[in-house]
Amino acid sequence: MKEITPHYFVVTVGTTGDLHPFMCIAQGLQKIGRKVTFITHAYYEKIVHGAGLPFVGIGTDEEFLSVLRNPEIWDPQKGFAALLANYSTGLNQILDAIQSASADAPQVVIAHPFAVPGAVIARDLGYVKSVVAAYLAPSNLRTCHDPLNIGALPVPRWVPMSWRRALWRFVENGWIDPVAVAQLNAVRTAHGLSKVHTFLTHIADAPDLSVTLFPSWFAHAVPDWPRPLIEGDFQLFEAATQYGFSAELSAFLATGDKPLVFTPGTGNLHAAEFFTCAISAINELGCRAIFLTKERAQIPASLPQSVLWQSYVPLSALLPHAAALVHHGGIGTTAEALRSGIPQLLTPFAWDQFDNGARVAVLGVGVVIPAKKLRPRNLTKALQKIISSEKVRAQCELQASRFMSSYDPIVLCSEVDQLLLAS
Repeated sequence: MKEITPHYFVVTVGTTGDLHPFMCIAQGLQKIGRKVTFITHAYYEKIVHGAGLPFVGIGTDEEFLSVLRNPEIWDPQKGFAALLANYSTGLNQILDAIQSASADAPQVVIAHPFAVPGAVIARDLGYVKSVVAAYLAPSNLRTCHDPLNIGALPVPRWVPMSWRRALWRFVENGWIDPVAVAQLNAVRTAHGLSKVHTFLTHIADAPDLSVTLFPSWFAHAVPDWPRPLIEGDFQLFEAATQYGFSAELSAFLATGDKPLVFTPGTGNLHAAEFFTCAISAINELGCRAIFLTKERAQIPASLPQSVLWQSYVPLSALLPHAAALVHHGGIGTTAEALRSGIPQLLTPFAWDQFDNGARVAVLGVGVVIPAKKLRPRNLTKALQKIISSEKVRAQCELQASRFMSSYDPIVLCSEVDQLLLAS
């Protein structure tokens, strides 16, 4: 009797940093002959279709953009509440999208952590067979083990395990569960399902399988990460052959030294101070720079000839032409800088960015200045340090060498597929 292969729903939410790795997974599944349906914000329909992926959109463009327009999503303490202000609506949209794409074959959801609770509801209602949680960054997985960074707070290694557990309970009780649990339970009880008690525990324990989308050399597995667990690798967006440089950008790159590249991330519309500091540092250093942001209004209206603004350029194509990268610390941007072998200066705003920055510093390829502490003077000094340091340059080359053997997402997809088929 012929074995029925699964139909995969790949579900993600967030900015393009959350989108691209899941698109890599979806394309890998297609290459091993699996049917795939990609579910994310309707805002990304053109990008997803352009990647050759069947698409089901959730929400409206205005709903998506209204979240990005809220400056509190980049506040380390207010961000969670701001992002999940309408979480129950998002869960219902994910559930509806899964139902609308139902098929006769067994169905598997590979989900972003914030989408996991919706996927679990679909599984509990019998719409899908299995749920796989895919973690983009180490801090997406709660742990009490070192290195431990809870938001902007680095927890010293001497802090005992009992205190670490208590700290997590404080964070969950004070910031996370009051926002997320009531909304999640409203959706679950409406479908006759039992209530959950803690949000992060539910995300960790409910999936049938967990997968890391970063390598063990960046963050090794620790004992309290969920099991079963597959340790994967960075899923990097290969755009160099898909996008040509504009004539303006090509001319800029050809007429001087390698520039610094500054970006606060594709989703940050509130980074005016970041770019103001950048202008001062560039003037002091006498170097050239490229500013990357879709929101032109957050950079000065008049730029010196040494600075070029671009709405968007794929980092995989641009960074080989750069001297260093100054960025927010998103995991995708961090990985691209590691692959390109250039120094990094991270200015974390919120979310996983503080933990990513701490790991970059340990690797010796860059330094960290939290966004709230960024000033022209400390930015200038830090840039001088990392650009001129032979030690940093050597470490950048060492880490870039880890990418020499191209990682194929098919390897990860095949491992996930075989494990699920065997279960």
